Amino acid sequence: MFGTSGIRGPVGDVVTGDLALSVGRALASTGAERVVVGRDPRDSGRFLADALSAGLRECGADVVNIGLASTPTVARSVEWKDADAGVSITASHNPPTDNGIKLWNPSGQAFDADQRAEITRIIEDEAFDLAGWDETGEETQWDGAHDAHVETLAEAVSPADLSVVVDVGNGAGAVTADALYELGCDVETLNAQPDGRFPARPSEPTAENCQSLCDHVTAIGADLGIAHDGDADRMMAVDENGDFISGDVLLTLFARQHAEDGETIVTPVDTSLIVEDVLAEQGADVVRTQVGDVYVAERATEPGVVFGGEQSGAWIWADQTLCPDGPLAACRLAELVAENGPLSELAADVGEYPIRRKNVHVDDKTGLMESLSEAVTDRYADATTIDGVRVTLDEGWFLIRASGTEPLVRIAAEARDPDAADDVFETADAFVAEYAE
Repeated sequence: MFGTSGIRGPVGDVVTGDLALSVGRALASTGAERVVVGRDPRDSGRFLADALSAGLRECGADVVNIGLASTPTVARSVEWKDADAGVSITASHNPPTDNGIKLWNPSGQAFDADQRAEITRIIEDEAFDLAGWDETGEETQWDGAHDAHVETLAEAVSPADLSVVVDVGNGAGAVTADALYELGCDVETLNAQPDGRFPARPSEPTAENCQSLCDHVTAIGADLGIAHDGDADRMMAVDENGDFISGDVLLTLFARQHAEDGETIVTPVDTSLIVEDVLAEQGADVVRTQVGDVYVAERATEPGVVFGGEQSGAWIWADQTLCPDGPLAACRLAELVAENGPLSELAADVGEYPIRRKNVHVDDKTGLMESLSEAVTDRYADATTIDGVRVTLDEGWFLIRASGTEPLVRIAAEARDPDAADDVFETADAFVAEYAE
């Protein structure tokens, strides 16, 4: 039922009103007495939120409905409203045909494996703790979540006198534009009208999808461009020259800014070697996890960890919240640029290694990975299976893993030399081709 980022899938097939009702019932049946609920702009989110709220109230929980809101706003609101859990109705960067359900703890951390398993068990066993007729919950509206998020960011980040373009992507990330304005930035927005069809561009903020942002930054001479996905848990960036900055470079910049000698940053197994090489220069360590913000967040609570991030655009500062907060990342990046110079120069100072990535659509990703992992571990002694199978070679590394949210197998390969990167990638690609037949 749950992938690495909650429940996601096509509306009317995987994600239905009946499922949302059951998740609400199950969550309340675990003992949650007050739950914050919010949604991204997808139209299906309206009836899914209604169904989820009905299930929660039917089992005695009170619901705080914050309406259309970014996922980090929902996650942070759990603590602000003294609630026991939060629920985001969102499919994040997935296409408009999809929707999903993601559950949050008061710390801002997504539900972990044990919590997800308990929700699944209650639903499968229909072990709902239905309330009596006079003990059902109530729903209230809270319109202050957006302003609370803006105020929190303005207090956490230093002022920045910059010109910034924010591409909201027709999503729920308007809080970023308001927070940057409060920090002293001159802000322009693109695609700021919430629309769950995502008519302006696909929701995922990739280099290909952010070309309009790149062009606009250049056209008006802005210092920085910011892009979000549909629920604004992800943040990607464009420099003052209109060049898209890779997630690996952004991760390295954030890590270098916050990690000092003896401190640690957390990142998944598919992140570039450049992070380790740069942090080694200042005596900081890197710990690798499974792919998924919940796994990064779990390790981010450990002593000495100051930052966690994924190259896909999810950034976590545990001293603020354990959810990936795209608006916070946007404000932190503006702070970094304002204090240290143009983003293009900061990125050039970090540099990049050649990394190759590919997604392969498969019908049975679980079965394929079982066979493929066995073959790879038999051939390579230095192979780990923390998430998929990752092989460290003299010239670089490759990773083959199943997507946690889509019917895909993802291939990543990297080396410090382009020709070596091609060779490593071809090795990994050949494994997938062989076992995908």
